[in-house]
Amino acid sequence: EKYYVIKGLVRFVAPLGLVYFAEYFINQGLMELLFFHNFFLSHAAQYRWYQTLYQIGVLVSRSSLYCIKFRRVWIFSLLQVVNTVFLLFAVRFQFLPSAWIVLVIILYEGLLGGAAYVNTFYFISKETESRYREFAMATASVGDSLGIALAGLVAFPVHKYFCSL
Repeated sequence: EKYYVIKGLVRFVAPLGLVYFAEYFINQGLMELLFFHNFFLSHAAQYRWYQTLYQIGVLVSRSSLYCIKFRRVWIFSLLQVVNTVFLLFAVRFQFLPSAWIVLVIILYEGLLGGAAYVNTFYFISKETESRYREFAMATASVGDSLGIALAGLVAFPVHKYFCSL
């Protein structure tokens, strides 16, 4: 029975894991490297503002269920991967002209991650039989944790590579 429940969760857990992988790869591997010398904020202050805006985006989107529900959570994963690839190239080739652009992108990153999280758990709670709901919710939380852990592992060598350039 549990296998049947887990099999039904893959369509939610895989996109959730991917969105969290992309999100935390940005946070752990790229964000510190997205700084601008000729900006009124220091490197440390830029990083703190990135983290603050990321958390504001998460808060807003996790609070958005009363306004909008979005069933196709895989779209958030796709957009977050595009975000990650864009920022990876931005770190490598330093083509972004201002920290203002990064501030907006990081806010957007938080909005995507929070929306994926809240919609995933909302639809799992609505579409899972009541007798399996608690098990399904607990199992689904493995998706984001796994995504975060894998992002950390991948971020180490990538961050080191960029610092060695």
